[in-house]
Amino acid sequence: MPSSTNLWMSLAGLLYLLAGMFFLRKEISVSVPRGRSESRPVGKDDFAARGWDKLIVLGPVFIAVSLAAFAPEHFRRRGPEYIQSMAPSWMPARWFWPDFIGCALLAAATSLTVRKFVRLSSTLLGLMFLLFVCMIYLPSALWHLHNRFAWTFALRDLSFSAGAWALAGLYWRRSSPQLSKCMILFARIVIAIAAIFYGVVHFLHPQFAPGVPLGKLMPSWVPFPSVWAYLAGAILLSAGIALALNKKSRLAAASIGALMTFFTVFLYMVILILALGGSVAEINEAINYVADTLLFAGSALALASALPDLRH
Repeated sequence: MPSSTNLWMSLAGLLYLLAGMFFLRKEISVSVPRGRSESRPVGKDDFAARGWDKLIVLGPVFIAVSLAAFAPEHFRRRGPEYIQSMAPSWMPARWFWPDFIGCALLAAATSLTVRKFVRLSSTLLGLMFLLFVCMIYLPSALWHLHNRFAWTFALRDLSFSAGAWALAGLYWRRSSPQLSKCMILFARIVIAIAAIFYGVVHFLHPQFAPGVPLGKLMPSWVPFPSVWAYLAGAILLSAGIALALNKKSRLAAASIGALMTFFTVFLYMVILILALGGSVAEINEAINYVADTLLFAGSALALASALPDLRH
């Protein structure tokens, strides 16, 4: 049976998804593809390109939905238990930070949804995730050098920071081109490293659920489980290498975003639905897997939006 925290997390995510789709209704409505006029013929490639563009434009919405889903856990449960135990002991006023972070997550989600003050919110959001990495995940990874989960967590939150700064780079482009270039470069390199690392992990440990490769085993009801793991690994590895080499980087980032979106909808949402009859802990874990995977998808799509479109 879901707890009140589970319900608030789900409700917040759903509300921000609906609001985000409403504010983006013009961008995702059917229209003539870019570079074409009403009088010119439209080919299959144009419709494929338009499909990519529609997915890419959803990047900020996916980020906002995930942030909104995470926020109630900080208000109601003082944050995820594993983060409470990993937070530096020297931090003052430890009672204050969960509420502050919850407010920050909701503020950033609202900004990205209504598309107001996005430059400020995405810059600060990226900084917040970077601080999480430096203060919590990186020390843990360095302390446990051979623990793949420690590095997975570190690269996950670093990718969240990268996605936010890629989005910020778009909005800094006019007023500060050099800062914009550095932010987008940081995002491309970070997500490339994360994708390569995650791709290798998928090949080495195909028994685990694909996406962000944490400790959840692939459910028994998934057909051909190893095939999905190897396919995800191949896409992540090839896209990561393309990003690192800056070859068709926009397509590579969009491919990572599409893959993570697919797993969010067709794997982790199903896991969440099946978990509704289980314990509170199982439901909470399932919600977090949905939000984590969707946030990684949004980060990759935000990077794709910031990279040059070489088709035009």
